[in-house]
Amino acid sequence: MSDTLDAALRLMRAQAALVRRFDARLGGLHGVSLADFTLLLRLAQAPGGRMRRVDLAEALGLTASGVTRALAPLERIGLVSREPDARDARVAYASLTGTGRERLPEMLATAEETADELFAAPAWGERDVPVLAGLLTRLGGTGLRS
Repeated sequence: MSDTLDAALRLMRAQAALVRRFDARLGGLHGVSLADFTLLLRLAQAPGGRMRRVDLAEALGLTASGVTRALAPLERIGLVSREPDARDARVAYASLTGTGRERLPEMLATAEETADELFAAPAWGERDVPVLAGLLTRLGGTGLRS
């Protein structure tokens, strides 16, 4: 097996392990998955806490139908709402609700705590995380600051 394939497989397995860990923590404490949290965080970063669904899909790397499926349970539990465009009936926005804005800081604290535990010393040095972030960016990964 080539080193490149081995590296790719290791990255995929590490990603799956990270998702399971974040899903367990966020789901257990807040009733949302990592994918849900990521979607809510992206909305919170948007002007006015809302985005056109098509733009949200692009930002999350989903299809339009994928973002619709992702938003449905968040709408049911009152964290996001659907808003039509007053000028164009074909356009719909996803918007954080008041409840979504209230609960997101708690979710963010849980996610930050989980990440801190994952990258804790002595297994991870002070410079390891920024180096890893840079390497992941080279692979097309984006984070909070992009």
